[in-house]
Amino acid sequence: MRLFIAVNFSEPVKDSLTGWIQKLKDCGARGNFSRRENLHLTLAFLGETADVDKVKQAMDKVSAEPFALTVGGFGRFRRNGGDICWIGVEKNEALVSLHNALCSALRLAGFSIENREFQPHLTVGREVVFPSDFDFFGFSGQVMPVTMKVSKISLMKSERINGKLTYTEIYETRFL
Repeated sequence: MRLFIAVNFSEPVKDSLTGWIQKLKDCGARGNFSRRENLHLTLAFLGETADVDKVKQAMDKVSAEPFALTVGGFGRFRRNGGDICWIGVEKNEALVSLHNALCSALRLAGFSIENREFQPHLTVGREVVFPSDFDFFGFSGQVMPVTMKVSKISLMKSERINGKLTYTEIYETRFL
């Protein structure tokens, strides 16, 4: 199975994110945009693995208290053939601690986890082509922050179902 661990967004945050994605489309941007049900913040990408029980055990070793997570701001990584568009995630101490604890637990369980600085963001579009008159800075200024409470992390399975990339939660660890 292709797996990753994520923070899944609340419905109000998904409402905001899908609204911003729709505004991009309304401005004439074309590309492959994330579907509402797939919006999440990846904490650790595991890739193909059958060791689901080891992942669950590692997740359960992570202790954290619920914390606030703020999503907002818009950016892009320029690419030939279309940009990657992202919405920022505020990098707060609780989020960084959670990420570090989770990655440590996964490494101790034998998983190969990237060892680079955590830059929290969520991809909202790939291969995005903007119209020539697109006001990037004007649009970016409209992406207002929204905040939610994080009280769990989710083990997600990634697969193609009927040609659509689909993410399904298969396990969760709740914070007390």
